Amino acid sequence: MLHNTALPTLASWHDVPGQQRMKNLEHFYRDVQGWSAGPHLFVADDLIWIFSPLTSSGVHSPSWNSISWGVEMVGNFEVEDFQNGAGAAVRDNTVSVLATLHALAGLDPQTVHFHREDPKTTHKDCPGGKVAKADMIGRTEELAQREGGGEHPLNVDEAAST
Repeated sequence: MLHNTALPTLASWHDVPGQQRMKNLEHFYRDVQGWSAGPHLFVADDLIWIFSPLTSSGVHSPSWNSISWGVEMVGNFEVEDFQNGAGAAVRDNTVSVLATLHALAGLDPQTVHFHREDPKTTHKDCPGGKVAKADMIGRTEELAQREGGGEHPLNVDEAAST
């Protein structure tokens, strides 16, 4: 499940040191929203922050919290550039995250959803109009092919039967 922060924007993300930003987000989700968790990852132009354990349900999308990872891209991609500069770095880091998660779980990148696709969400612009789903899936598939040679490793049962 792909999201964008909208606030903070990418332009303002580095105004607060990263560790403090994560503490502020934890306070917001836990103490202000009253949520048990938040998105799983925050993807910035320079780092990928683990926020909620990937092995448990996050809180990020009303319909799909229990069946998807929440990946928050730092920025407001309704207005901020997603194809150049820091926006392109967020995009590329996000593609790396998606390719890795899909390869580890043996999932098809075609299963990526945008937050706005959740029928129960009120965030109908998320992850932003400048983020094209076909482009993100295509980049994810391309990286997965390049990094994994296009083949999924055999699991133990398959290896034993070959």
